[in-house]
Amino acid sequence: MIDIRPFDTLGHANHGWLDARHHFSFASYHDPDRMGWGNIRVWNDDTIAAQSGFPPHPHSDMEIVTFVRSGAITHQDSLGNKGRTAAGDVQVMSAGTGITHAEYNVEDEATTLFQIWILPDQRGEAPGWGQREFPKAGREGGFAILASGTPEEDDALPIRTDAKVVAATLKAGQSATWTSYGSRHQYLVAPTGRIRVNGKEAQPRDGVAITGETEIVVEALDDAEVVMVDAR
Repeated sequence: MIDIRPFDTLGHANHGWLDARHHFSFASYHDPDRMGWGNIRVWNDDTIAAQSGFPPHPHSDMEIVTFVRSGAITHQDSLGNKGRTAAGDVQVMSAGTGITHAEYNVEDEATTLFQIWILPDQRGEAPGWGQREFPKAGREGGFAILASGTPEEDDALPIRTDAKVVAATLKAGQSATWTSYGSRHQYLVAPTGRIRVNGKEAQPRDGVAITGETEIVVEALDDAEVVMVDAR
């Protein structure tokens, strides 16, 4: 099953400093048909104005993955971690028993990013944070694994859940194939470029919800970037 969710049907909240689109129910946006997809609970498409951001706030028992599309985000948390994650790179936060963090765009331009929340396999573990650079050349023409529940096997950032966060950069006419299991859930967004997923066309920033497919073929109709989560 493949369900294309057009960008203009997503939840929307514009706070001035933050222009957010919600693929699933989040904050004041509630859609009983879009409460998550398998263990994927949140997928927010955020534009954060220059010199602004999220002040300190707490989380617990959630795997939070941030994929920066343009600009950069600067992180600070109650564990003493600090770091700047730039376009194309990824940070992960395992909230565990509880962590307070702030995310600021201290740049002179807007930052765009995907924030993705995935339910952990176990609750009550110690919190943690990490970041890593992923040069775009490493995912040209095919999927690269950015974060994984089996990080040593996949050479990726660790997340404490049976899931993989992957990305591909495709030229028009190229395709990338992902092999999975029929019982899993995938959610896919192309922040740039039109794509076709197993024959179904999606526009930039549309959501593509997939389940029951053992082979997922993404064709680029334009030059495109693709981000996908494969989870239980």
